[in-house]
Amino acid sequence: MNIGWILVEWMILKEHKLIFILWGLNKMQKIAVIGLGNIATRHRRNIRILHPKAQIYALSASERVLDELVSDCDGYLPNIAAVAAEKVDMAIVASPSSFHLKHSKQLIEAGIPTLIEKPVTATAEEAAELMEIASKYDTPLAVGYCLRYLPSARILKEMLANEDAGVVYNVNIDIGQYLPDWRPSKSYKESVSASKKLGGGALLELSHELDYAQWLFGELDLISSVLRSSDELEMDVESIADIMAANSKGSIVNIHLDFLQKKPWRQCHIIGSKGRVVWDLVRNEIIFYSGESTRIIYSDPEWNKNGMYLDMLKDFAEKICRRKNQCVSLESSAKIVGLIDKIKNVSQFYGTK
Repeated sequence: MNIGWILVEWMILKEHKLIFILWGLNKMQKIAVIGLGNIATRHRRNIRILHPKAQIYALSASERVLDELVSDCDGYLPNIAAVAAEKVDMAIVASPSSFHLKHSKQLIEAGIPTLIEKPVTATAEEAAELMEIASKYDTPLAVGYCLRYLPSARILKEMLANEDAGVVYNVNIDIGQYLPDWRPSKSYKESVSASKKLGGGALLELSHELDYAQWLFGELDLISSVLRSSDELEMDVESIADIMAANSKGSIVNIHLDFLQKKPWRQCHIIGSKGRVVWDLVRNEIIFYSGESTRIIYSDPEWNKNGMYLDMLKDFAEKICRRKNQCVSLESSAKIVGLIDKIKNVSQFYGTK
């Protein structure tokens, strides 16, 4: 074949691909966000940025009637059946996790691409039921574990794939933030995080750490765990969780989660045969300590946190268009809820003063 014709055909294909990509980004005409909390507000705002011409609908998790529109919203829908009847191009389930099965089920059955906020459900039983429903339909689905879109997370994933730290012996994951500071505009006691009925507690609310542990180091087998409540917060859910697990290669992974640390803290320390990696998620920074030197692998402490959420929505648009993506699957998220259920079932539970 003449080289000129090859170039012409390549340019035509490239142009068609570009048109298809633009069509995928701009075809969103109607989008629904279920839930009215902080994360739902963020999603509506980001949808307005990415899809400025789209009609954005809001829906209360409890399907209560509202008197006035919330921010970045063009109208309310009364229930999930109305969302399905409206034939929206995408839905985000940002309701409390105890509502996720109820809300997602109807959307999946209606064929509406659905992004489910983490955790995917409140229990392993609900996750299994949701997977059973999803297996019967070809509806695009993803789960909102946004930390995988943190720039330093991608770099750490590559470092581990390249065995830059050598054989991984131990991993220590530590996150803590004082729950009353999370949402200053309302009492923490009224939040989902503090409510057992709504799927609160440190394990479910801080399950990002369990997700990235599984993403980076593989599926985890539980060795032991301790859950604690604190009189300081007076909640009916755990405010502290300490977990010891192992992956298939014998690496020991220790995970600490709490609602009590007065200064936000979020780090992952990896001890390997070639050195120690310290990943600071608050500073978006990776430092490598070897016997010979200390190297800053990546550092961007001024990063815009909202970029993770924007990238997650863009990636889900790729999945809807059946293109390559890195969306978090329903299956991997169900394993996280399964691990949480196991932790709750076998843990010792203590109260603290």
